[in-house]
Amino acid sequence: MIKSELVQRIAERNTHLYQRDIENIVGSILDEIVKALARGDRVELRGFGAFSTKERAARVGRNPRTGDSVKVDQKFVPVFKTGKELRLRLNGKGG
Repeated sequence: MIKSELVQRIAERNTHLYQRDIENIVGSILDEIVKALARGDRVELRGFGAFSTKERAARVGRNPRTGDSVKVDQKFVPVFKTGKELRLRLNGKGG
């Protein structure tokens, strides 16, 4: 599912809301999650999961085409851990 499909499904279930308002709301939620992760905060959505960041240390990698050594800088990557309720629902054990 992509963002526009999510907005469309929410609009179908909430006919009293304008689609442009739903687009703004979904966009705002995603922007806030990104801002929190950029600050190093953890974002937890109960029953769904938690977003956080993980540090990847600097290392020496290899260019697969040439085989040359390449320095890879330290970076932070986003991590998502599913919540218990989501795991149960995916496995057919939850409401």
